[in-house]
Amino acid sequence: MEQTAIQLVLNAGLIVKIVLSILLFFSVFSWAIIFFKYRYISKARKETAEFLAAFRSSRKPDALFASAKRHRLSPITNVYKAVVSEGEMTDRSEVRRALKRYEALEVSKLENYLGFLATTGSSTPFIGLFGTVWGIMNAFRNIGASGAASLAVVAPGIAEALIATAMGLVAAIPAVIAYNYYLGSTRRMIVEMEDFSEEILDLVIGKG
Repeated sequence: MEQTAIQLVLNAGLIVKIVLSILLFFSVFSWAIIFFKYRYISKARKETAEFLAAFRSSRKPDALFASAKRHRLSPITNVYKAVVSEGEMTDRSEVRRALKRYEALEVSKLENYLGFLATTGSSTPFIGLFGTVWGIMNAFRNIGASGAASLAVVAPGIAEALIATAMGLVAAIPAVIAYNYYLGSTRRMIVEMEDFSEEILDLVIGKG
């Protein structure tokens, strides 16, 4: 009787079920991160563009700070708000140290959860491979127990192996693609933030 993929999973051995459960966890959590990071980075970019437009049109501190307060995800606005909120600073090295400190905090926010995507992309194929090897071992055990190498004997073990392989790839491929994409986006935003920090420095020192 022909079995569906769900039936094959339900009929799989305990070890393969554990492997598939682990891979499912990685896959579900990775997709949650992918959607979260997409919304986060998209909104951060939009807020950055709006603040930079306000910055280019007016250098008045009160207007800029009011604009920055409306933007909570943009790393540029967060650095600007943090430095300005520290109060009047006239020493250039003091302002630069503050900028580096707040830049590091924003970099940490931008890179948040990317490590999980990298881990998923690098580890799930091997977790799936473990399930594959175990499924093949089950197929050989079935051959030994039955004394025959018919398709009916080896099919369940081979099916477990192929499902584990497929699930490992299903978890890994989107995570790798998303990691590379968001890492590139994050690096561009970091460079943009570091470049703008020089303008913040000149603005704060000039104001002071």
